[in-house]
Amino acid sequence: MKTNQKQLVEFCIQGPIHAPTMVRTYQGTSEGGNVLLPSVGGIVYNFQIGDSCMELMGDHVEPGVSLKLPEASENDALMLFACVGNAAEVITGDAKGARGYVTGMHGGIDHTICYFKREDLEKMAIGDTIRIRALGQGLRLTDYPHVHCMNLDPHLLEKMGIVEEDGQLQVPVKAVIPAHLMGSGIGAASAYTGDYDIMTGDVKTLEELGLMDLCFGDIVFLQDCDTRYGRQYLKGSATLGVIVHSNCVKAGHGPGVTTLLTARDSLLSPVIDSEANIAHYLEIQK
Repeated sequence: MKTNQKQLVEFCIQGPIHAPTMVRTYQGTSEGGNVLLPSVGGIVYNFQIGDSCMELMGDHVEPGVSLKLPEASENDALMLFACVGNAAEVITGDAKGARGYVTGMHGGIDHTICYFKREDLEKMAIGDTIRIRALGQGLRLTDYPHVHCMNLDPHLLEKMGIVEEDGQLQVPVKAVIPAHLMGSGIGAASAYTGDYDIMTGDVKTLEELGLMDLCFGDIVFLQDCDTRYGRQYLKGSATLGVIVHSNCVKAGHGPGVTTLLTARDSLLSPVIDSEANIAHYLEIQK
């Protein structure tokens, strides 16, 4: 595919690893109970992209490290300009020099999430600074002006195995998600930051659709979901996104999806591929 990659600006952004936060002692569940589980922020050692985002005792868990700046306008810029697949590097602390990748953005808590090798995570501490080579916002597909790109490093785009056929883009995906399963985050004014959730309260439907096998980093196809100018339902539209955080216990929530490509008028077409995960595209070893 032809793109405007040579016109894109690559520049430095950075932020510290953010401590885990709690706003209440217990989290109310969709079944009316209360639980106390690990949640957002910090350094997650034992779950990373490519691992199940469904089979863990956690709520909105962010794999790897979560970044956040204390100044809201600066953190907004960090979330906006960091793109999935961007190179990330630790520049302070015992893990200085370790290299990883941006894997997503989580709205609400406003975190930018990065992958690093497990041996590097062991050396990191809350407050260590991660530098990101921001590249991707403004990306355009030259021959498909009505397909909107966002939050996507152009080098990752090249590795995703997208095929041009009969005026459509055939996109490898782990799963197809019907629009009625999309919950928290819908109605947001922009999909250039954050994510929105696949609702997981109806386990039978999830099993029927094969969604209990979803993993961090999976590429998914959201049917009839238009995220060009916010997040809404639109028949015939589609969004290609990546799963950035884990399943949740709260009603209306579930694994979060950050938009990568979106279009109306059936320009995107899904092709099921069990290897449609950014861990595979970025050649991350288990």
